[in-house]
Amino acid sequence: MTWLLIATGFSGAFTFLFIFKKIAHLFTTPKAIAVHFSPAGGCADALINEIHKARHEILIQAYSFTSKPISQALVDAKKRGVKIDIVLDGSNEREQYTELHFLLEHSIHPVIDSHHPIAHNKIMIFDSRTIATGSFNFTHQAEQNNAENLLILKGHPELVDLYKKNFAIHKGHSRAVQLKPETNTGAPKHEMFGHHTPGTRSHAA
Repeated sequence: MTWLLIATGFSGAFTFLFIFKKIAHLFTTPKAIAVHFSPAGGCADALINEIHKARHEILIQAYSFTSKPISQALVDAKKRGVKIDIVLDGSNEREQYTELHFLLEHSIHPVIDSHHPIAHNKIMIFDSRTIATGSFNFTHQAEQNNAENLLILKGHPELVDLYKKNFAIHKGHSRAVQLKPETNTGAPKHEMFGHHTPGTRSHAA
């Protein structure tokens, strides 16, 4: 009888431990790191995959934002109830191919970080669990032509906290969008700083 009680005790303990781990897994994210490179290295697809998996909130800081597939994925996420919060560089107010207009048309209202000469961050934070960052701009050119990198970090709550605090700082000194007439005089900032090759832009840039 004693051995049965002991066996049951061990069995109960292991069962409890198993259930505890299952429950903990629901509220924590296992540590993982994935890296992607461009050109044609799957950076955009990796971001879109994370956007599709988001259930609550996506925070974004972007410099150049001309990727139609990424902006469409964000609109789809908003339709299923995900909160989309975006801070953009001011160049998007006058860039011909920016997705800013498309986002506004679908009731996603980015703000403009005009506090700095260039708001050069490229960051997405998904559900306070996953961070995507690197040199990769959210553009067709970055995916197909430029040499870029994208790092996706999961299961690092201390990093998420730091990135969210930084996001709040930049959002705090940002302003509402002020759309400006398009101009063909001079190269866009992202071309001047080497993110696109002058003369190679297309509507899908």
